[in-house]
Amino acid sequence: MSKQIILDGHNDVLWKLEAEFAKGQALNFFEQQDSLNIDAVKAKQGGFCGGLFAMYTSNEPLGAAEMPVGGQPHDNYDYRVSLDKVSAMLAAAYRLERASDGYVVICKTADELNAAAEAHKMGIMLHIEGCEAIDRNFNSLELLYAAGLRSLGPVWSRDNIFGVGVPFDFPGEPDTGAGLSDVGIELIKICNQMNILVDLSHLNEKGFWDVAKYSDNPLMATHSNIYELCKTARNLKDKQLAAIAETKGIVGLNYATGFLNASGDMDEDVSLDLMLEHVEYMLKILGEDGVALGSDFDGAPMPSQVQSTADLPNLVNRFKQAGYSAELIDKICYKNWISFMRRSGI
Repeated sequence: MSKQIILDGHNDVLWKLEAEFAKGQALNFFEQQDSLNIDAVKAKQGGFCGGLFAMYTSNEPLGAAEMPVGGQPHDNYDYRVSLDKVSAMLAAAYRLERASDGYVVICKTADELNAAAEAHKMGIMLHIEGCEAIDRNFNSLELLYAAGLRSLGPVWSRDNIFGVGVPFDFPGEPDTGAGLSDVGIELIKICNQMNILVDLSHLNEKGFWDVAKYSDNPLMATHSNIYELCKTARNLKDKQLAAIAETKGIVGLNYATGFLNASGDMDEDVSLDLMLEHVEYMLKILGEDGVALGSDFDGAPMPSQVQSTADLPNLVNRFKQAGYSAELIDKICYKNWISFMRRSGI
């Protein structure tokens, strides 16, 4: 019996692969790697078939490492520094595809991603987490789109020329600072014209409402959880969830322990029951078509029972124990991502 197909709204494995490659210590993605949550072996074991793969520039290359998270000034970096990093992650993705004997597929449409998933391949749809690589004139955005970019988050949890990132405060409020800048609003409008998905995860609350105001597409938070269950500034409040639901949008469950635990703890001892509690809360507001998965694999501490893609059947089995129908499990695990992308013109 084949594994449950799973598509994921967010992971950072390209960032990890590029970092090791840059140090001359390239990891073989097609062999089991203890340092990765995602590799080809564990993906096949758990039914993981891809999704949105993030390209992220860490603080150090931008000269922002000494600043508190969420407080970095946006004018002390050159977009070309981040563009170099993102280009290296693009190259990592295309190297994987070339070396995979057809198993890894770079996908530019929802139909391509769906076909890859249903063939139990790994479909990679490229996403930027924090748009430091995009210049004010959007020239690099055109190039990145041509290379396969189909999704972006204007900010990570730091400020840039487009907006204000929400800090990792616990307990904390997402209502911190100004919203999108003028060039940030322009970015949203251009993404709508180009059918590039816009991710609300990591945006502060005013930025969230600016995207809701200026975007014509359904709203998306690829890897965010429920503020009422875990009061970190990174999670979503009920009114934000309702706004996403109103547009027929989507939220991906983030497995990061610090965004699940009511205490804000990073402790791995997070139960599947707690993960289910966040999903149940999402279902009540977003409905069965608005809830998906957005693990944050290879970017955050994971629960002990979902340490890697090999463990995903544990989560699927918990859904079954909760009485979820096969249809609902299919929706949460992959079909909602595909339907959302189609609604968004991808």
